Amino acid sequence: MEKLNIRPVGLDHIQEIQDLAWKIWPGVFKDILSPEQINYMMEMMYSPHALLNQIGVLGHQFLIFDFDQKPVGYISYEIHYKGLSKTKIHKLYLSEETRGKGLGSRILEEITSLAIQKNDTALVLNVNRNNPAIKFYEKNGFHLDYEEIIDIGKGYIMDDYVMVKQLVNS
Repeated sequence: MEKLNIRPVGLDHIQEIQDLAWKIWPGVFKDILSPEQINYMMEMMYSPHALLNQIGVLGHQFLIFDFDQKPVGYISYEIHYKGLSKTKIHKLYLSEETRGKGLGSRILEEITSLAIQKNDTALVLNVNRNNPAIKFYEKNGFHLDYEEIIDIGKGYIMDDYVMVKQLVNS
């Protein structure tokens, strides 16, 4: 039987995070961004220095997903984002062959549970406005909060929707 294992990773797993990102991230954005912007953003977000900063300084938590004992995706999130009662999902990516199998929804359930345990009342994330994942997020209870254009340097922007899911604390 196929089994999903979600495991926390940290500074000693930077290479594993990078390897997964290089396998997954460019394919997600190949029809949305130029190859030059993809390379720029991969360096900006997944270089050893960038990951050290995200984990060691900014306090982002990373989880890697293993499906049938093979790494197939990752998420990074931040509890109490900007000191608010919100959990920010910074990254959520699954390998192409595992999309559509319910794994993403199971991972969101896990993050929802973690956020509620920490008394956060909402999940928030940015998604490129041309990313088909918008439908996945809507199906999982997120709604469009506002639109945001972020200048990331070198003439590149991130043209995003900010989506929110309200959580029910029990």
